[in-house]
Amino acid sequence: MNTRLLAVAALAVVCLTGAAAQRPVSVAEQYLFTAANAERAQRGLPELRWDNTLYRAAQGHAEEMAERASISHQYPGEAELAVRAKQSGARFSLVSENVAEAPSAVRIHDAWMNSPGHRANLLDPKVDSIGISVVRRDGQLYAVQDFDRSVARLSYDEQENVVSHLLDSRSQLNILAGTEEARETCSMESGYAGRRQPWFVMRFTTGDLDRLPWQLTSRLASGKYHEALIGACAPPSRQPFSSYNIAVLLYP
Repeated sequence: MNTRLLAVAALAVVCLTGAAAQRPVSVAEQYLFTAANAERAQRGLPELRWDNTLYRAAQGHAEEMAERASISHQYPGEAELAVRAKQSGARFSLVSENVAEAPSAVRIHDAWMNSPGHRANLLDPKVDSIGISVVRRDGQLYAVQDFDRSVARLSYDEQENVVSHLLDSRSQLNILAGTEEARETCSMESGYAGRRQPWFVMRFTTGDLDRLPWQLTSRLASGKYHEALIGACAPPSRQPFSSYNIAVLLYP
């Protein structure tokens, strides 16, 4: 087979999952976006949201590939995928990428779906957002497909309210969110703030506030605790990935 008729593709995944864009810009980008969601829909996977920050990250890299007439996930002097996504404004706990070169968007999509690694990126149930850029040069298309699991920008109050609802659904605790001692405890590496000594302190850093750590749910199941304080604070430096930093103090 003439390899010039086949898409050449590569992939990268970085694990520690923006703003929604209007639409993909070009016909090729629209096709790849629609095709990706059609593949996911056929398998019962959630649809990916178009994300403008990921589009900007993909666009810069697609232009670099077209300029060099080659494909790669990182060229000398270029930032790695996670840093490029962060610099574009994306907030994520996981980010991954597919790149390809071919004469048409159809061939690019087919190549990605016929490559186990690219297919896994495209069908990953953990990602929820996508940005795609396609640049044409000398009859070839250079495509970049960036995925992430987005981390919403939430205030401390909003983070504490989410955790409060999770606690409330699992126990009959008296819950106080956003107290000074809880927020100060959150920012400490060990120990606790305030005069009262909690029976248990749980600090955790996460990119998803949809579940409580199992260590905390296990404690709650004991029935020994009747009051909880919840505090949010700035997460430890773990750039370029985004996360929430939470402390939960349990009292008898």
